[in-house]
Amino acid sequence: MTNEHDIWQWQEPDTAWKGAGLYHITLTIPSREPLLGTLVIPDADATKAKVEILPLGRMLINALWDVPNKHPEIQILHYCLMPDHLHTVWYVRREMKRGIRSAVQGFWQGIKQIGRAYSSIAPTASRENYEELLRSLQTLTPQLRGQLGDAAYYALPPIFTEMPFIRPMGQRRQLPATLRYIDMNPQRLATKRLMPGFLRVQEGIELAGRTYSGVGNIALLQAEHYAPVHVRRMMVEAAEHGEPQQMRDYMNGCVLAARQGTVMVSPFISPQEKQVMEVLLKEERPFICIANNGFRDYYKPQDGLFDAVAAGRVLILSPWDYDADKHHVTRADCVAMNQMAEEICSLSSIEPD
Repeated sequence: MTNEHDIWQWQEPDTAWKGAGLYHITLTIPSREPLLGTLVIPDADATKAKVEILPLGRMLINALWDVPNKHPEIQILHYCLMPDHLHTVWYVRREMKRGIRSAVQGFWQGIKQIGRAYSSIAPTASRENYEELLRSLQTLTPQLRGQLGDAAYYALPPIFTEMPFIRPMGQRRQLPATLRYIDMNPQRLATKRLMPGFLRVQEGIELAGRTYSGVGNIALLQAEHYAPVHVRRMMVEAAEHGEPQQMRDYMNGCVLAARQGTVMVSPFISPQEKQVMEVLLKEERPFICIANNGFRDYYKPQDGLFDAVAAGRVLILSPWDYDADKHHVTRADCVAMNQMAEEICSLSSIEPD
């Protein structure tokens, strides 16, 4: 099975990216240990969150800035260090001989050496003594293999055991959104820590004979009134033939119902349904969203939904297990999710456990 890290690494099988382009590179400590930095939340305000860099994180950043020295075609545009991972944007300015994957692999091999050096001294060195540990890492890294011998050296945990995740940006206009996503990482993590209830995955939610997983405000399942958002194909076709009034009236009716306290329920698949969802988000109206995939570990709602979920205005439900290979919504998925929305709307209220 293809794992999540493979999804975006190739545009076509066996084709390396060698031309100019933008790439979002993410490096993660698979164990999720916070070895790179410490999240600080001044005044318990998520908008003020920042990451204080630990010695291993500083060495990682130094290695990142060294990439253009080895590959002059590459410019490091941006980065954000988190306690257990690093986001960075690379700009390949001209064609490369071996491609971006080769450059990322070289970066990875170098930081694995740093990881092994850290593993050799971390049990005895004090993490609080930042400067001493940093000097130890800088001194130890180059000659550690010679000092220990191959067997002992390769027995040291490299910490960074997974190849960095490479995501190409197909168009330059993706850059601002990617930079915003990267910069919001400390605030999102702080929000999850300050309000873990709404942002953790909840299992075993029984609704109308189905079992769902959910992220968000489970109390939305105790509302008095529900209504679906389902823009029918005939409405869209009529609008395409110059008769948009029925579709407009329906979409406006969904918003008016939400303003009157009805909790709207939908997978929000079509462009018109997404427009309704955008209004609900803008007006801070509660709603339930049906998702076509389950929730992976460390799941975070996408940008538009994150704040609304954290604030308790949205519940995302899915009856499926997470599948890293699932990228597209099929027609069967659409039919099934609309049916689920109708089932939930048929419940006038749901008694709490």
